[in-house]
Amino acid sequence: MRSVELFTGCGGLGLGLARSGFRHDLMVEWNSDAVQTILHNRARGVEHIAHWPIVKSDVREIDWRAHSGVDLVAGGPPCQPFSIGGKHRGDDDHRDMWPQAIRSVREIRPRAFLFENVRGLTRPKFAGYLQSIVDGLSHPSAELRYEVQVLSVNAADFGAAQKRHRVVLAGVRADQLVETAPALRPTHSRERLLWEQFVTGEYWKEYAIDRSIDSYDPIDAAAVRRLRAGGVAPTEKRWVTVRDKLKGLGEPNGKNNHVFQRGAKIYKGHTGSPLDQPAKALKAGDHGVPGGENMMVLPNGDVRYFTTREAARLQGLPDEYEFPRSWTESMRQLGNAVPCELAEAIGAWMTRILTDDGKRLPIAA
Repeated sequence: MRSVELFTGCGGLGLGLARSGFRHDLMVEWNSDAVQTILHNRARGVEHIAHWPIVKSDVREIDWRAHSGVDLVAGGPPCQPFSIGGKHRGDDDHRDMWPQAIRSVREIRPRAFLFENVRGLTRPKFAGYLQSIVDGLSHPSAELRYEVQVLSVNAADFGAAQKRHRVVLAGVRADQLVETAPALRPTHSRERLLWEQFVTGEYWKEYAIDRSIDSYDPIDAAAVRRLRAGGVAPTEKRWVTVRDKLKGLGEPNGKNNHVFQRGAKIYKGHTGSPLDQPAKALKAGDHGVPGGENMMVLPNGDVRYFTTREAARLQGLPDEYEFPRSWTESMRQLGNAVPCELAEAIGAWMTRILTDDGKRLPIAA
């Protein structure tokens, strides 16, 4: 199926959607460094990216009508206006691009759309503006109507190695509605990770780590007790941990973006990501300078920054995907990216909605 993407960034959403079967007709990004990252990997022939039609442009200057009829419009409008780490100015922020997202739907008239943003968009402060976004996407023009859902998701629940909470606005055009499709359901769970760590001990055995199954963090105590009392393993896959995702990579060696970065230290509110949990959400920082969320906690309790390669893995990008810019700029791009695993899961769900057994299906209520 065909798609158009706004606010492409370094390509996390685009790659996940490509893996789920979408072919991009157009991808738009205004940031020169992010565009150069994609062009660099396109020139290298990285799978799914070798033929990406990336355009450096301001979305406000695009006439979307030339792409009328594609199956999907997707994108991640800049999140800073709504981010807890941002200025919280919402629709008063000049970076608010939701009106442009709505315009793209109005002009393209896609069968469906997917837009991703930070969960800060659902804060009470922005309730009125979120409703105006939903209204605009539901009726982008007088004759056009979409059924819209606002979904709160955690990327870790879909196989990403990050506890990255996001909001997805998903819509299907009204003339596509015939039957009810299954809802978007998580494929991974914290409970399964706790089961393998502290009920069976399988996780520690896998890594030959000598750790008692009774040495769990107090915050997990009640959950572990419930799992042991129930005696039945959760059916989902376990959350993917930092240790899982970085398996085989080894310590920084100066090659393939795997370069040690000095300066990491712990201070209040910046304590790093433990190896045996999904990472905290990578962050771009106010000026591209990351905080504690971009550090890992080593087995001896010390911390160090994730290398660009490690951060790319945490975002689901393959090792052949290179970042030609500095560590700070690369981490800015990665901190703004959508984890590929989350994008792929949502893309596969949308594909099923549109094509299940040849039927056109709506999103479940």
